[in-house]
Amino acid sequence: MKYLITGSSLVLAGLLSACQPAETGTETADEVAVAQYDAATFHETTSFGMASSSGFAWSADDSRILITSDETGVFNAYAVDPETGDREALTASETDATFALSWFPEDDRAVVMADSGGNEINHIYVRELDGRLNDITPGDEVRAQFLGWSPDGTDMWVMTNERDQTAMDIYAYDTLSYESGIVFQNDDSLDIGDVSPDGRWLALVRNRTSADSDILLVDLASGDTTPQLITGHEGNIAHGVYTFTPDSSQLVYATNEHGEFNQAWTYDLDSGDTAPLIEADWDVQFVIYSPSGDYQVSAINADARTEVTITDTATGEDLALPDLPAGDLGSVRFSRDESRVAFLINSATSPSNLHVVDLESQAHAQLTNALNPAISEAEMVDAEIVRFESFDGLEIPGVLYRPHGASAEHPVPALVWVHGGPGGQSRVGYSATIQHLVNHGYAIYAANNRGSSGYGKTFYHMDDRRHGEEDLMDIVSAGEWLRQQDWVNADQVGVIGGSYGGYMTAAALTFHPDAFEVGINIFGVTNWERTLASIPPWWESFREALYDEMGDPATDAERHRAISPLFHAENVTQPMLVVQGANDPRVLQVESDELVAAVRANGVPVEYVLFPDEGHGFRRRENRITASEAYVSFLDEYLKSDGH
Repeated sequence: MKYLITGSSLVLAGLLSACQPAETGTETADEVAVAQYDAATFHETTSFGMASSSGFAWSADDSRILITSDETGVFNAYAVDPETGDREALTASETDATFALSWFPEDDRAVVMADSGGNEINHIYVRELDGRLNDITPGDEVRAQFLGWSPDGTDMWVMTNERDQTAMDIYAYDTLSYESGIVFQNDDSLDIGDVSPDGRWLALVRNRTSADSDILLVDLASGDTTPQLITGHEGNIAHGVYTFTPDSSQLVYATNEHGEFNQAWTYDLDSGDTAPLIEADWDVQFVIYSPSGDYQVSAINADARTEVTITDTATGEDLALPDLPAGDLGSVRFSRDESRVAFLINSATSPSNLHVVDLESQAHAQLTNALNPAISEAEMVDAEIVRFESFDGLEIPGVLYRPHGASAEHPVPALVWVHGGPGGQSRVGYSATIQHLVNHGYAIYAANNRGSSGYGKTFYHMDDRRHGEEDLMDIVSAGEWLRQQDWVNADQVGVIGGSYGGYMTAAALTFHPDAFEVGINIFGVTNWERTLASIPPWWESFREALYDEMGDPATDAERHRAISPLFHAENVTQPMLVVQGANDPRVLQVESDELVAAVRANGVPVEYVLFPDEGHGFRRRENRITASEAYVSFLDEYLKSDGH
């Protein structure tokens, strides 16, 4: 349950830049002439996302693919011609991000989702055939999520908290009248996992702690909606739901019962028998199927990269694909007739692009060009996985971005990048924010401190109820490791992070005031007492798990105060930049307001950027550009030029 306070929205796909193709870490300043670009050049790329895996990404006649794109600067839904790549805008929001979820089963209506100003109170809309948007889940406090379709396609399954803000119930919405009726009343505020394709079985997850969770099943056809436990066990074992098999005979679920990593297992819905499906030395990220079940798509999180396998379920053989651009595959979606497959490819040097492959002819087409034509992929800086020993000898992995020209003769300033979570993971992928920083001469080391996901359950739980202690020392040690590199200026090392990473940034400047020269705190927690006492009501299903990991504010207030930067702000002596969204429901604006005031009272330089139209993460391109420019401007003044 360490994904509760995340900063993933901070690095929505964008662009990075340096100059001249070269192997990362091998060039010298004399070999590479670096052209610098402004933030707009990196961010004025296009972010593409595929429709939900629980919906239809391909239209009823396979003539169009449903995607999300921010080509106007705001996310909207688009239909893409798989033959030509031509795009048709289905929504035209100029303010709130709108995300594509599914085509209707039999016609060209589309399901989309949007909140208001980043407040995370999402509504489900139907984009009608005439282009109108119809909000089918109205209500100021109603939060909704799309779940899928009934077997005959006459009902849309939607989760909402309209009955009880703390619980997501399942409703069936008639596809013609949009009248709804309750399918499952979630009295225990459990996590909704998935519904089987035949509409009979509902999988739920009960999160007891961050290390221990269970799966429960409901037979919706039986008339008895009492959830039945299927993962009885002793000790701490985590379980999760991937999907049901297309024939509704098995549940595919995640478990770390058999080792350090999440494996994919199956549960036979008739017999109750379990069996391994995918075993790997890394976490299984997801398992999905083509509509008929002829193909299984799975992925593992292999050292911060995604490795996807498409398997023919009849033969067990991997599906052959033509030579594709370098990068990680994602969002694999089969056409309705399964003759073609669409997917995204993303890498550190290229934002996600939409591709289509004809499975019989092996013909391949790239349908989008996300990169801003003002720069080229050859100018980007690639990512490198690098490990170092922390203060206690524990090996810490991370993702390194080394500017072109960085050398012992020309050392550069550097930043430790801290991910959100607290159990998130910095992964290889395109980030406009990071590449803009690297292009302006700042090395980035995205450290995956203890407590990060992706490296086994032991590593993942090392920070439980110890946040701001050893995990923070890992970040301090990462800064020390950077100073030891002969191509880094040892007097110019800072720290930057969003959400929990923002907390770690503020904590580093507060509790280790000599560890970094500067810090950039992006919507970071500064008062754990307030944050844990004011979590949104829709987090009720994992409140116990959150409190188990972070501590209950009713009983652990003393420790929360001890690790909260706000209550010790008099220790801060180094310049800080704080960035905040006014509509953030997770880290309230008052958190940043109070820290800024407290640190300024020390006579320490503090810059503050507040976005009135953002929440927890920046969805509007213009705001991402403003934030990126603020980072570089602040660092140029206070780190590179040692202005403090």
